[in-house]
Amino acid sequence: MRDVLPEVDAWCARGHRVAIATVVAVRHSAPRPLGAKLAVDDRGDVAGAVSGGCVESAVLRAAREVLDGAPGRLLAFGVADDDPWEIGLPCGGEIDVWVDVHEDDELAAAVRAGRSAARLTALDGPRAGSRTCLGEDGAVHGARVDPGVVEAGRGLLGEERCGIVEVAGARWFVDVVVPAPRLVVVGASDLARHVCAVAGTVGWRTVVVDPRTVFARPERFPGAEAVVDAWPGEAFAQLAVGPRDAVVVLTHDPKLDDAALLAALDAGVGFLGAMGSRHAQAARRRRLREAGVDEAALDGIAGPVGLDLGATATPETALSVLAEVVAARHGREGGRLRDAHGRIHELR
Repeated sequence: MRDVLPEVDAWCARGHRVAIATVVAVRHSAPRPLGAKLAVDDRGDVAGAVSGGCVESAVLRAAREVLDGAPGRLLAFGVADDDPWEIGLPCGGEIDVWVDVHEDDELAAAVRAGRSAARLTALDGPRAGSRTCLGEDGAVHGARVDPGVVEAGRGLLGEERCGIVEVAGARWFVDVVVPAPRLVVVGASDLARHVCAVAGTVGWRTVVVDPRTVFARPERFPGAEAVVDAWPGEAFAQLAVGPRDAVVVLTHDPKLDDAALLAALDAGVGFLGAMGSRHAQAARRRRLREAGVDEAALDGIAGPVGLDLGATATPETALSVLAEVVAARHGREGGRLRDAHGRIHELR
């Protein structure tokens, strides 16, 4: 929903009606994950995608019919045959897509506010098309539904993943949204500026931390959510940094590097990386060991941070840094896809 809501809100503000198609099931391989959305308004403007483009035409036809008054419907797409005009998935996968008129509800409100939420949509049975939402605390917003559906929805909301649950012979899609991931960049350097820019293009929120006020100027980081001119420990406490956050340390200043790494380790962040040469990494490791950090925690620091892209220019280095952050978030090593085995897209 984060991908399409800005356009949807703009269309609705101009008085247009909107239909949204949502990927509700994926089997085998597919180009878009569960919950991926395509939105279309009554003029034909489009935002988002439910595939790599191979089934969008059929989905748009269904969306127009829904906007013309047809009930919401479930579409199923399988493998395309040898007919080049056949609509299907050339990747060998299968997807189901639910298409219905957009309603402004708790799910949309949660996306705008940076909260977690879930929408429960009946895909079949006597209540097909009915919807209700669960707030961040699991409270029900909207029509009451079977307690078993609510309980299952709360479970998926807690796991931060979308999915289908079956209760009393009916299937419900649980559409879960969570706040965009956050990257905390320590060190208000030129590299940090580029890291924030690259992160913003892929939907990450960024915060820059640096106690050196001469560098920590908000106008230098227009894409950052905030620029905090405080020592890392104080800044991390202020920002409530925790396991859902990634932290990269780019200062090249031992007193700041060490303070940031110690604070990040104490916060139990999801990813922790540090810039610097191999000599600098070895020296830093010795200092942190002397400060009481154990070997397992030291091994968990990605340093030098970044994937080996052969980067030389600063924007390329920023891409390298963020590439490792994204790979780690998805439990990947970041190697070349042609050398990998198994599915390209993990099902969640």
